[in-house]
Amino acid sequence: MLDARLLKLPVASHQHCHEHHQIVVGVRGEANLSVDGNGSHLDDSRACLVPTEARHDYCGDNRNHVLVIDLNPRLPAIHSPANAAYDRLAPLFERPRTLHLDNRLQGMIQFAASEFDRAPANDVMKHHLAASILHCMAERLNQRPKVVYSRHAIRTDQIKHYILNNLHRKIRVRDLAAVACLSASRFHEIFRDATGVTPHQFLLQTRLERASQLLVSTTLPIAEVGYRTGFSSQSALTNALRKHRDTTPTQLRFGEKIA
Repeated sequence: MLDARLLKLPVASHQHCHEHHQIVVGVRGEANLSVDGNGSHLDDSRACLVPTEARHDYCGDNRNHVLVIDLNPRLPAIHSPANAAYDRLAPLFERPRTLHLDNRLQGMIQFAASEFDRAPANDVMKHHLAASILHCMAERLNQRPKVVYSRHAIRTDQIKHYILNNLHRKIRVRDLAAVACLSASRFHEIFRDATGVTPHQFLLQTRLERASQLLVSTTLPIAEVGYRTGFSSQSALTNALRKHRDTTPTQLRFGEKIA
């Protein structure tokens, strides 16, 4: 019924689905999962619950380690002792969600991860530790549900941070999608649904905001401001400001208000 392992998620975004329930628990570093559009940021205080056949994108940082536990809904026979255990655990996977872990459960998971690392071939031990973790989670969910379930949980602050650190470069939608651990097409759809603008519009808004700040607060030549904020030329910056903010670099620099 259970299979458990300790692994690293790839840095590049991947996507798949499977015919079993799965729980992914952060152990070290950070990782991102998006399950049917539901975003989950993992560290050592969170677990992501993935129902059977739910399509999910996933990636991690260079330090990430996660504990992955698979629960096969097809395995226990209806009259077997394992079936009763499955019935108690199945409610965990009614929908995709992120479970916040209390200190005791975090300690239990860290202990289990260290034992997995110490004895990777001991499948019996891993099975029992994984079952204990799942039952503890199920008990907490039944007694004190502390579940975060967020539709389209795009972290715009994370996207904006990436843009600001790469303003002088050509930034593509697939670059932003990689930050969010999503495919480019899914990222475009979810981002627009969550923010009301397309990734291209958000990128342009961020470029214009930074260009406006530099024009007002520095004496950099206009062409240099354009270069630093990702515009191909001074005229490209001027045209974008005129079109989207009804002003020009010169008007901004001399303190005229933006219409």
